[in-house]
Amino acid sequence: MAGTGLRVTIADVAKLAGVSTATVSRALSGADGVSAQVRKKVSETADRIGYRPNELARSLRTTRTRTLGLVVSDVVNPFFGELAVAIEEAAHASGFSVILCNTNEDTSRQDEYIQLLRARQIDGLLLTPALDESPALRAAALEGIPMVFVDRALPAVEVPVVRADGRRATKDLVDHLVGLGHERIAIISGPRQTLTGRERLDAFRARMRRHGLRVPRELIRVGNFQMRSGRVAAAELLDLDEPPTAVFAADNLMALGALHEIRRRGLRIGRDLALAGFDDPPWFQLLDPPMTTVAQPVKKLGELAVETLLQTVAGATASSHVLECSLIVRNSCGEALSPRQ
Repeated sequence: MAGTGLRVTIADVAKLAGVSTATVSRALSGADGVSAQVRKKVSETADRIGYRPNELARSLRTTRTRTLGLVVSDVVNPFFGELAVAIEEAAHASGFSVILCNTNEDTSRQDEYIQLLRARQIDGLLLTPALDESPALRAAALEGIPMVFVDRALPAVEVPVVRADGRRATKDLVDHLVGLGHERIAIISGPRQTLTGRERLDAFRARMRRHGLRVPRELIRVGNFQMRSGRVAAAELLDLDEPPTAVFAADNLMALGALHEIRRRGLRIGRDLALAGFDDPPWFQLLDPPMTTVAQPVKKLGELAVETLLQTVAGATASSHVLECSLIVRNSCGEALSPRQ
């Protein structure tokens, strides 16, 4: 794993050693129930890839509840569901339980859950902040409650952040679409007040300019990371006098909403209109044709988020981590446009 720029986690050791993360944890901590052969294999694998549990496990023995709070902005969104699973698995491997709360992008509900979790004396908090800062969130950060932001960041709240940067992969997507002959490309963006919304839109516009292509305001629609906003945005784009030949929906639920509207009109993606999404829920591969998308390393995000929070819980100084997204090309953008198009 050396040289990849990614932190080596207990899950990496487990995969290479062919055992469970729980077995790795017991083997490295000297617990009973692990054979000498397995303990040796795990130890050698950990040394080979540079995994160092250091003093963290011993420091964590003094925690009060061995419970972490996880507050996400929209648990219905497949990205956050997959992220929650990755976080729970990583926390469980380290001997922690997770309490999951869903804000539905509501800052007042976010405050209620933060207060509830603090009353439960959680050892640390993983949070995908709602669209705006909230009083309880600000208070928790100022009081030094161990906290890590996942996926998003708030400039006014200084805590470690673990997220994926979609700018490079978004530029790769624009290159792909332009390479197929598309010039009139629209984007359904997330809210500008979110870091993810801004990054994806700014990367899209910058790459279009690099190709010498304009992005008129009519081709920029802003949604709220939910399906209905994608459907409404797609309808507005398709109703234009000169509709786009390609649409980039910068979130999986907005892509689903756009697809719903496209099919309602009897159009076919990959043939009548190119459509690309963001994130990679399993159903993207089951569409006909399968969806081209920008994928986030969700499992790695969850593992790093837990590892970073546990460092903070143990009193260590934790750093932020930014991982790269990747472009997955499937068939939803079709083949190259003919010169007549």
